[in-house]
Amino acid sequence: MSDTYDVVIVGGGIAGLSLASTLAGQCSVALVEAEQTLAYHTSARSARQLIPSYGPPVVQELTVRTLELIAERDAERPQQVLTPRGFMLIGDDATVWAEASGHMRRITHAEAMDLCPVLVPDSFSAAGLDTGSFACNAPVLLEDHRRRAEAGGVDIITGARVHSAQRLGTGWELGAGQEGFQAAVVVNAAGAWADELAVLSGVEKLGLQPYRRTAAIVDVGNPLPAGCPMVAAADDSFYFRPDGGQVLISPSEHVPSGPEDARPYPGDIERLVARLNTITTLGIRDVREAWTGLRTEAADGVPVVGFDAEATGFFWLAGQGGYGFQTSAGIAELAAGLILAGQGSGIAAATAAGASPASRTAEALAATRWSIRR
Repeated sequence: MSDTYDVVIVGGGIAGLSLASTLAGQCSVALVEAEQTLAYHTSARSARQLIPSYGPPVVQELTVRTLELIAERDAERPQQVLTPRGFMLIGDDATVWAEASGHMRRITHAEAMDLCPVLVPDSFSAAGLDTGSFACNAPVLLEDHRRRAEAGGVDIITGARVHSAQRLGTGWELGAGQEGFQAAVVVNAAGAWADELAVLSGVEKLGLQPYRRTAAIVDVGNPLPAGCPMVAAADDSFYFRPDGGQVLISPSEHVPSGPEDARPYPGDIERLVARLNTITTLGIRDVREAWTGLRTEAADGVPVVGFDAEATGFFWLAGQGGYGFQTSAGIAELAAGLILAGQGSGIAAATAAGASPASRTAEALAATRWSIRR
């Protein structure tokens, strides 16, 4: 016997939870997650920084809208999600400004050293600063989405890996764990497993590719000062930021992977520690913990949001790459509008709605990817 819903969301990371909380109370929704806990994979392993200058233009648009929506909720929350923390790019002049965007301003070498005095002065020659960047309390945001979703009637089922999915009549039938589900719409928010879910559902995969990204928390002899921004190499070879009295570091690797419970490769963090101890005076001593997440991307680097043009009722919410948290609320707002508007009319309905931030985002996505299958 299968339970019947309007929408079944497959995937309990930031993308699936954001959409569940946005749809809650507007239609009947179930969210199924393969792991025993929500947000187990990439969403539990993020850098926890929302950066308007990071990513292609459509991602920047989604980031700005996400920051607006989270700030609105922060006004009502006892514990805030957002805390101002700048983002600084360093490197040579050509590389910094090749990576900079309209959200970033040029700063002098002396200003960069004032913001992050642990940098060795001759390790960089140019810097840009995004002052609209925020630290993100990811656990608070994830828990807020879960609580809002359940308060709005969403059924959340964990430990339920989807093992069957087929189109039946006007809807879908799914088997997940010991449960059965019927729904008009299946949302593929399965992250690194999104293409695998598509194949299981008889839907042509999109060629989404997971990439590794490793990070670690380290003890240092010379702590970063209060107010230090997140610092990233313009050539995308490392970043670091304060983490209480410790420091979060990452080699910013972009190595293809299969969908898996990723773990650090031996030597990745050790090589970065050696480099950072050369170009900074942090004096990194011990690695407290290290982890690896998977950032899943489409070939064009743009998130995949919308109904599949060839599989009725199959909705893609995937390919967020390294922008999952910073685009989450904007994408959820857009996706909910498309789903509630009905298949095939979502983009048109959203863009016809006027100049709201949601419709601006819909226009940006539509202009970049006018169809899930071009």
